[in-house]
Amino acid sequence: MSEVGAAISGIDIAVLIAYFVVTIIIGVWVAKTTETGDDLFLAGRALTWGVIGFSLFASNISSTTLIGLAGAAYSAGISVSTYEWMSGVPLIILAFVFAPLYLRSRITTIPEFLELRFDRRSRVYFSLVTILLSIIVDTAGGLYAGSVVLKTFFPDLVIWQVCLGLGLFAGIYTAAGGLKAVVYTDVLQAVVLIFGSTLMTIIMFGELDYSWARVVEAAPAGHLSMIQPLDDPQLPWLGIIMGVSLLGFWYWVTNQYIVQRVLGAKDLKHAQWGAMLGGFLKLIPLFTMVLPGAMAIVLLPDLPNADMVFPTLVTTVLPVGITGLVLAGLVAAIMSSVDSTLNSASTLVVHDFIEPHHPEFKPEKVGRYGQVTTLILMVVAIAWAPMISNFGGLWSYLQQAFSILVPPIAAIFLIGVFWRRGNGDGAFWSLVVGHSVGLVVFFAGQFGYWPIHFTINVGIMALFSTVVFVVVSLATAAPDAEQIERTTWRPEIAIAEGTLGGAWYRNLKIQAGLLILAMLAVLIGFW
Repeated sequence: MSEVGAAISGIDIAVLIAYFVVTIIIGVWVAKTTETGDDLFLAGRALTWGVIGFSLFASNISSTTLIGLAGAAYSAGISVSTYEWMSGVPLIILAFVFAPLYLRSRITTIPEFLELRFDRRSRVYFSLVTILLSIIVDTAGGLYAGSVVLKTFFPDLVIWQVCLGLGLFAGIYTAAGGLKAVVYTDVLQAVVLIFGSTLMTIIMFGELDYSWARVVEAAPAGHLSMIQPLDDPQLPWLGIIMGVSLLGFWYWVTNQYIVQRVLGAKDLKHAQWGAMLGGFLKLIPLFTMVLPGAMAIVLLPDLPNADMVFPTLVTTVLPVGITGLVLAGLVAAIMSSVDSTLNSASTLVVHDFIEPHHPEFKPEKVGRYGQVTTLILMVVAIAWAPMISNFGGLWSYLQQAFSILVPPIAAIFLIGVFWRRGNGDGAFWSLVVGHSVGLVVFFAGQFGYWPIHFTINVGIMALFSTVVFVVVSLATAAPDAEQIERTTWRPEIAIAEGTLGGAWYRNLKIQAGLLILAMLAVLIGFW
């Protein structure tokens, strides 16, 4: 690691400092226009499609994504990128089905939609689970992972001090500027990420004389294929069908810290165009973050630790200055994940638990509560982040643990907006029973009693949760007709005015069709 750190030049550090300065300027500028709760949580509901699309992309890319995608491609193959390029599917569903319902409902949080569709029990349950995961897993995990990654470049850094510095930096500008500060810094971060990773890919490919054949020859059998056998430990083909699609649905359609950008859209048209842009941008990581890991097999054939692929490439392949730019992209990935989760968690706390008990609060007071809540959650995340190292192997199970969280949520959202008979009892007990049984299945898997890949478990548990939802709903009273009318999907609400006529590139259906074709091209090209 010391060799990696020694490769960082003064020019690279200057580029990093310049990135921080620009981020501070954006945060201060936005903070001046942030006054009310609507400003803090939803950017005044004024976000346009370009900002939404780039922010969706940046908030999704974390430091562990950059390190993990390259490392997984180096050691196990490119099938892991399925999580990236398949994001277009749930984003299309978001655009055509859920964005119209969310914006018509004028909600601030996703759990709030559950109360409108079902009842308050489901809202409180889902909100508590989301807040806990946002702070303990996403925010603290992002700080810790980012600190570990930065330590590979700067070995003298102390983990807790880096967690503190990153947390304070992201927390303060998020508390001051809210979602608007988050999304505008996300645009900067997305540009830096895309530009830096693309440059690295081009330079690496040049080192190979732009010969893909050399990569194919050096790669083990099946390494460059998306579709893997049923017994593949990383991602079996059945897991793509049963798990990746549902995990993606939860992440892109029901996850507060992602969907908050869409809730803050200027109108439905911008929300839908932003979702489509996000889908196209998610095709990029395969080529700029995954394939470099595959190409590294030729350039760095004997690395003992696959997670060192990205740091080693940055410090050995890239020229001075560009190294600093890619490092800025790495810091950008850390910041965009941390600021997004902080803002979404504070939104949930204030809007789902404080405002309902204090309807007399003025918008300005709600905004102050949101800022204080953000700072408190920031302190909790900073304090917890260094503790993660004590969990050892347990932390590696967290990705698999999402197989517990996702299935009941996916079931009640997907079935609930189409099946008008689904009711509050069905939704609540689907969450409770689905998560309880999912927890049993998870631990059974850890001790070898349930040897089924977690992505396949997602599909099995989603089916089980659907059965619970349907059976309990049919056994209890039907929901209110007016409630159903406002919160279930109909074809006539799917398309925003102004997204079908005019130039072809403004046509939402054409955009969705092109995105589907692009995903099919990736699948066929790397089958």
